[in-house]
Amino acid sequence: METKKDKLLYNLSSISIFRNILRTKTMIYFTSFLNLNEKDNGGLLQQKLLVFADFVDSLAEYNYCFSDFLCDKIYSDENKYIVSMACGKEVSKSIKENVKKELEIFSYLTELTAKNLCSSFRFDGYIPQFENNKIDFVKTYDDRIKNISSYGYGIFASSGMFHVTKNNEMVPVKSADKISVEDFIGYREERKEVFDNTKALCENKPAANVLLYGDAGTGKSSTVKACANYFYDKGLRLIEIRKDQLFALPEIMGKISDNPLKFIIFIDDLSFNKNDDNFSMLKAALEGSASVKAKNAVIYATSNRRHIVKESFSDRDNGDDIHHNDTIQELTSLSDRFGMTVYFEKPNKALYLDIVRNLAKKNNIVLDKNELDVQAEAFALARGSRSPRIAEQFINLYLAKI
Repeated sequence: METKKDKLLYNLSSISIFRNILRTKTMIYFTSFLNLNEKDNGGLLQQKLLVFADFVDSLAEYNYCFSDFLCDKIYSDENKYIVSMACGKEVSKSIKENVKKELEIFSYLTELTAKNLCSSFRFDGYIPQFENNKIDFVKTYDDRIKNISSYGYGIFASSGMFHVTKNNEMVPVKSADKISVEDFIGYREERKEVFDNTKALCENKPAANVLLYGDAGTGKSSTVKACANYFYDKGLRLIEIRKDQLFALPEIMGKISDNPLKFIIFIDDLSFNKNDDNFSMLKAALEGSASVKAKNAVIYATSNRRHIVKESFSDRDNGDDIHHNDTIQELTSLSDRFGMTVYFEKPNKALYLDIVRNLAKKNNIVLDKNELDVQAEAFALARGSRSPRIAEQFINLYLAKI
């Protein structure tokens, strides 16, 4: 006679749209457990307990919560249905019905407990437990489809920052920087320019490629990452690439060009030598070449130099170059190809001390204001520079000593 668990196993076996989820370690353990002969309480009992324990153990990264696992896998699954919906393509009635039925099956899984899954065990020993919260995936998935430009799909549904591997694959950044706009002190106007430009991108308005340049430790990179965090719920994602990966720009742009989300292609600490092969690729992207441009993406780069291409006095010796001045101009004007440049200047003494005081207050440091100023200034002088980074280093060192 067919049991509820038999029916569940048959339903899971029939899943087609979300079949990738069945290939995950957790679902393999789960279906293997259901497959075991529950009527045999002899030699199979230990095997059933082992497989069930493997299933619970596989939920560790989701705080042992089955419904959290299902949310992550369902919402990030890049299946044909959601890709078609994101691109505005027509989807057949039968496919829509398949999606609905499969989401109902997953919804049922969120109602299960260790007790009812193991109810047939004639065993009074320890059985591992897991968390589960009832979810109507038909409803939540429909909401995500309607707001696909904010939620995204595939790998972009569950993370805000990505980096590019040596195989040009985009993967989420582990332990991504959670910095927010509230963490900044000073540089308000500089940050506002970057945030306003990013807001325009998210609102489908014209947005510029941006070069953030200036002294080290002034918060250029942090500004870009805080911007990505701030606009995450508006459908913004950040993809960081190294200078030596610029050759992959056409491939990256191709992968995201039809995506309903918006993207910042982020290049940190950018500079070139005059013979750098990556120079032309970035130049083409900034000038809007069709092969390296996506309408839903902008390029944000940081540099300590206004002129990104390093020039030496020897470069001024024209040698055999007939149009030497044109060549020099070509090399030194790359920064002008960014639609917007934002300068982060080294803070003066007053701003530096203001940053220190605010950081001290934030970290509950109780110290006479004058004494704090004297120690902070001495710390900066010993390092030959004032910057927000130096101020943070001073505070961290002070905290380590108390």
